[in-house]
Amino acid sequence: MLNQLVCPNSVIDLSTPQIMGILNVTPDSFSDGGKFADFEPALAQVQRMITDGATIIDIGGESTRPGAEEVSEADELARVIPVLKAIKKRFNILVSVDTSKAKVMSAAIAAGADIINDVRALQNEGCLAALAASNTPVCLMHMQGLPRTMQNNPSYEDLINDIIAFFQQRINACVNAGISRDRIILDPGFGFGKTLEQNFHLLANVSKFSSLGLPILAGMSRKSMIGNLLNREVDQRLAGSISTALIAAQQGAHIIRVHDVQETADALNILKAVTDNR
Repeated sequence: MLNQLVCPNSVIDLSTPQIMGILNVTPDSFSDGGKFADFEPALAQVQRMITDGATIIDIGGESTRPGAEEVSEADELARVIPVLKAIKKRFNILVSVDTSKAKVMSAAIAAGADIINDVRALQNEGCLAALAASNTPVCLMHMQGLPRTMQNNPSYEDLINDIIAFFQQRINACVNAGISRDRIILDPGFGFGKTLEQNFHLLANVSKFSSLGLPILAGMSRKSMIGNLLNREVDQRLAGSISTALIAAQQGAHIIRVHDVQETADALNILKAVTDNR
C-alpha cells in the first residue's frame, strides 16, 4: 500500500488523495492565461490555494494545451524560478515544477522544487541525468505525440495496456539512469493524445495503473474532455471538474491536479467521510 512519497525536505502523505493546485505563470494557458503571469497575483493565488486545501503547488511556465507553441529555455526560466524562490521563502508548501527542459529542471531543483512534473516523461535530452543528479521525485506523464500535434487522430492498439507498457519502459529508463522507483509518480495524461472516448475510458480504468505499484496523479481540471462532453466553455466546467476528480480519487488516484482547490477539497472531504463510515 502506498502511504507516502519522500521529497528532499518533506514527506507527502498519500493515505488520502492530495490536492495539487495549478499555478500557470504563462500568458497563454488555456484556462487562466495571463492571470497569474505577474509576481504578486501569482503569490496571492498561492496563498488562496493553500488556504483552500492544496498541499502541493504546481508551477507551469510553458503552456501544454493542444496546439501550444514551444517556449524558449530562457523565457521559461525567467517565468518559473523567481516565483518558485518566492513561494519557498514565503510559504511552507510543497512545490512542483511542470517542465520538460533539463536546465529548467536543474535550476528548479537548485531553487527548492520538491517535485518535477514532466509531460514528456524525461524523454528530452539531459532530463534523466538532471533528475538522477538529485533526490527529487518526478512525475512521468503519458502523451502520444507533442502538444502541437497530439490531438491529430490519436490511436492505440489497447489504450490502457499501451499506457502501462509506456510507463514500464520509462520506469526502466529512470532506474537504469539512477532514479529509484520510490521517486516516481505516474500520470496517464488525460487530454494528451487521447480522443474524448479514450479520455473517459481512461478515467473508468485509472485503478488498473495500481498494478505498477507507484503513486498516480490525475489531472482533468477544466479540460476539453469535460467541455466537449457537456458542451461547456472553460469557465463553466466546475461541476465536471469536481466529478472527474471524485471518480479519479475513487479509482485510487493519489494526487489530484486542479484549478478549483476549495471546491475540490470540499468534495474530497465528503468522499472521505463516506469512505470512513462504511
